[in-house]
Amino acid sequence: MTVIDINCDMGESFGAYVLGTDAEILKYVTSANIACGFHAGDPATMRKTVRLALENGVGIGVHPGLQDLIGFGRRNMDISPQEAYDIVVYQIGALSAFVKAEGGKIQHVKAHGALYNMAAKNRELSEAIAHAVYKVDPELILFGLANSELIKAGEKAGLRTASEVFADRTYQQDGSLTSRRQPDSMITNDDDATGQVVRMVNERKVMTRQGADIEILAETVCIHGDGPHALTFAQKIRKTLEESGISVRSIGETK
Repeated sequence: MTVIDINCDMGESFGAYVLGTDAEILKYVTSANIACGFHAGDPATMRKTVRLALENGVGIGVHPGLQDLIGFGRRNMDISPQEAYDIVVYQIGALSAFVKAEGGKIQHVKAHGALYNMAAKNRELSEAIAHAVYKVDPELILFGLANSELIKAGEKAGLRTASEVFADRTYQQDGSLTSRRQPDSMITNDDDATGQVVRMVNERKVMTRQGADIEILAETVCIHGDGPHALTFAQKIRKTLEESGISVRSIGETK
């Protein structure tokens, strides 16, 4: 049976600002990428989100981002590979403490936003991130954009990797995601988004904005938890995948 993991970015509230519906969405996903305070999140939010993930049996992932709260970690920063290594180690350490305190275990690491997209194309940055993950815990799974430098770097470092695809994003001919600055970067129709995911999982292909198919490996699919219809979409994609004969399980259970 074909298997897929559903991951979602979580723990992105900060202080008095509440973002997303984590408690509800955790019922439909199998892996949670938890913000560590750089692009979003704070200690209390981290603790609460870890506890919720454990209560729902969801795999816990570290979601390290650039130190850019105002830009939500989505603005490129000219950081060196050494800086990338340092901020990833730092953020893994921060979340690890909460996970250990709650009696859990970290499953994976997935870079956030601009850091993720920069590493997808930059070999030096991707290798620094992979090295950071390996040095902290070589058993952790490294998430990365399918066919990207980050997946190559993880494999080179000796990590288990998970090729990630996106439900609500459009793709370019080189396999990269369409920039959020472009008007056609997001798929807003739920049927189109779920159809894209099912095709990526079953056929290992995705239609690009240039109108041609490219090969793609889907081991984990990302859905976003901060949109106006995030909960209903999470319910819909889970149901659609299962009705298509695709087993939905945490990436840690699919080895």
